[in-house]
Amino acid sequence: MARLSDIIEEFLKALINEEEGAVEIQRNELANKFNCVPSQINYVISTRFTADKGYYVESRRGGGGYISIKRINIESVSDYLMHIIPSIGDKISQHTCEVFINNFVDYNIIEPREAMLMKAATSDKVLMGVPIDKRDDVRAAIFKNMLTSLSVD
Repeated sequence: MARLSDIIEEFLKALINEEEGAVEIQRNELANKFNCVPSQINYVISTRFTADKGYYVESRRGGGGYISIKRINIESVSDYLMHIIPSIGDKISQHTCEVFINNFVDYNIIEPREAMLMKAATSDKVLMGVPIDKRDDVRAAIFKNMLTSLSVD
């Protein structure tokens, strides 16, 4: 069974797609629609619609207030990937790596089959021979190298 956060996220993504990349919502109205507290809406937006996931969020208070969510336009895959690489840093967890990979599939940067290969190459299973305290370092190096190779036009 899907969690409420997942359902709200999918609803917002569908709205964004219908509205060609941008949507304005009122937090209280959305909370009423899903029969939840407004802080649940805040949680979903602040954790699932971030810049590193390809979204720009703006909120206004007063006068009814609203939250605007816009999908960042990706003009060039290479530019996008070269922007992402420095944000990875020297370490990355398996979970965070998978989040990036899933976002790349969502934005049609990579195909689902490529995503499977990338997830396999950066999984803890494949890094079993690497000491636990070094796995996130090695994973980051592998992942950044994959992204660099993808960014070559």
